[in-house]
Amino acid sequence: MQRILVIDDDDAVRQVLVRILVSAGYEVVSAKGGRDGIALCRKQPADLIVTDIIMPDQNGISTIMELRQLTPSIPIVAISGGGRAKVMQYLQVANKLGADKVLQKPIKPADLLAAITELLDVKPEQQDSMRA
Repeated sequence: MQRILVIDDDDAVRQVLVRILVSAGYEVVSAKGGRDGIALCRKQPADLIVTDIIMPDQNGISTIMELRQLTPSIPIVAISGGGRAKVMQYLQVANKLGADKVLQKPIKPADLLAAITELLDVKPEQQDSMRA
């Protein structure tokens, strides 16, 4: 089973993301911020990381940069809804600094799962068997 690390300081958003991913058949661990996420990744690397950009303890840009040094091959999905006027700027910077995909909040479950499937190169029939 593929393991996904979700990093988001918003409890409600984090819980929704975890539910979506667990229901799709992934093993999911979560962290409230960048520092906690990096600590979890050091203990047991994930197959993919989903991280928010705007977080108080360590922003997502710094988190992505640190994760790229720690685990250069693990795919990263950056998400953001903060600073509505500048949300795309945050996501563009995240993309340039190492995020493999970027998604704007609110995130549609289908968009999240499509990005993860693409990054993990999971074939549709494998995804069906993960759900069973």
